[in-house]
Amino acid sequence: MSISHKMIPTPNTGDHTLTLTPRKQEPAARLQPPPQAMDDLIPGLPEDLARECLARLGFDQLPTARRVSRAWKSELESPFHHRLRRPRPLLALAQAHPPLAAFGPARKYAAAATGHHSYRLVLHDPAGGTWTPLPPLPDTGGGGGGGGLPLFCRLAAVGDGDGPAATKLVVLGGWDTETWAPTAAVHVYDFLTGAWRRGVDMPPPRRSFFACAAAAGGKVFVAGGHDEEKNALRCAAAYDAAADTWVALPDMARERDEPRGVAIFDAAGERFVAVGGYATEAQGRFAGSAEAFDTAAWTWGPVRERVIEDGACPRTCCAAAGGGGAGSGMTMMYMLDGGRVMVRDGAAGEGEGGGAWRELARVPEDVREAAAEVVAIGDGRVAVVGACLGGEQAVYVLSHGGAAGTSSWTRNAAPAEFAGHVQAACCVHI
Repeated sequence: MSISHKMIPTPNTGDHTLTLTPRKQEPAARLQPPPQAMDDLIPGLPEDLARECLARLGFDQLPTARRVSRAWKSELESPFHHRLRRPRPLLALAQAHPPLAAFGPARKYAAAATGHHSYRLVLHDPAGGTWTPLPPLPDTGGGGGGGGLPLFCRLAAVGDGDGPAATKLVVLGGWDTETWAPTAAVHVYDFLTGAWRRGVDMPPPRRSFFACAAAAGGKVFVAGGHDEEKNALRCAAAYDAAADTWVALPDMARERDEPRGVAIFDAAGERFVAVGGYATEAQGRFAGSAEAFDTAAWTWGPVRERVIEDGACPRTCCAAAGGGGAGSGMTMMYMLDGGRVMVRDGAAGEGEGGGAWRELARVPEDVREAAAEVVAIGDGRVAVVGACLGGEQAVYVLSHGGAAGTSSWTRNAAPAEFAGHVQAACCVHI
C-alpha cells in the first residue's frame, strides 16, 4: 500500500488547546497505553499530557504525525489512543464535481449540458461549516473511472475497535462511470495514513442498489439489491475492513431490491436491519417490511411487517444512538416523509405495529422539495442534505430531544466549489 505524503487542506476537527476535561473511567484492562519508547513522546512533557496533545490532533494531521517517530506511530495506532480521542462528527458525502462554469451565471446550464457528473468524496464539518475533498480513488480499473467515485456507490465508516471513532471510510460497489456496468470494487480510505487501498471485491453475484451499514468491530454488512439481470436478491455478506475479508451471511427470507441498511444497538445487542425493498416481480412496488440480522447469533430474525408504510421508498432511512434525549443511548430511526423529518424508536422499529413514527420537524422550505439525503449524527442530531431553490447545496442540522424537548435547525450553505449534487452520505466520527 502506498502512503501519500501530501497534506490536504482539511477542516479544524477539534479543540487543540491543552485544557483538560474529566473523562469517564474505563476498566484498566481495556485502556492500556502502548509500551513507552526510549524517548519521551514530547520532550519535557509528562507522558499523560503528551498523550492528551496527540489525542487533540485533527484527522488531517494524523498521516504526518505518525511519521514523526516510532513512538508516535505506535501511540496513534493504539486502541488506547482511539479511546482517548474525542470523536467529532463529520459528514462524508459522495458529491458531484461542479461543472466547468461553476463560478459564472451559466453554471446551471452547464450542468444540464454535460448530461452527467463525476463524483468525489467530500468531508463536511457541520460544527465548523467547512467542506474538504478527500484524495481521489486510485485508478485501478475497479469501477471509479479514473479516480471518480462509482455512481450509486455505498459509503460506510468503520473503526478498529468498539469505540465510536472511525479510522476508515469504505466505498462499496456502484456503477462504473464510463461503462455504467455494476462493479464489485471495494476501496478503503485510512485516516491514519491519508491513503486509499483497494479492498477485496464483494462476493458474487455482482449487485446494485443493495442495503449497507457499518457495525461495531470494523465490519460492513450488505444485503439484497439486484443482480445484472435485474433479479432482486436475498443474499447477504459482511466485510471485515481490518482483515480485508468477506464472509457470507445466511439468505434473507425475502428478496429485497433497493432496501436500506441501518445498524441498531440496544439492550438485546447489535443488529443489521434491511428495511423495505421489493421482489423481482413487484418492479418498484416497495414493501414496508424489514428483516434484522443478529450479529451475535449470526442469524436473521423473523420478517416484521409495517416497519415503514407499504409503497414508501426507504432511501432516506437512517439510524443513530442518542436520539432519545440528553445522554440517551437508545437507537432512533429517522426518515423523510412529505417534507417532514420522522422518527421512531429503533428497537420498536423492528416490531410489527410497534413504535409508531412521529413527526420531529418540518424540513426547511428551501430544501423541502429537493432533500437528497438524511444522515443521523447521534446525540439528538440529524442532517438533511439537499439542493436549495437556487440550485446550491446546503446542509441543515436538526437538533432535538433536549431537556425542553425542543428542536431547531442550523443551516450550512455550501461554497460554489461544493455545490454539486449529493448522491450518498454517511456520518464519520473522527
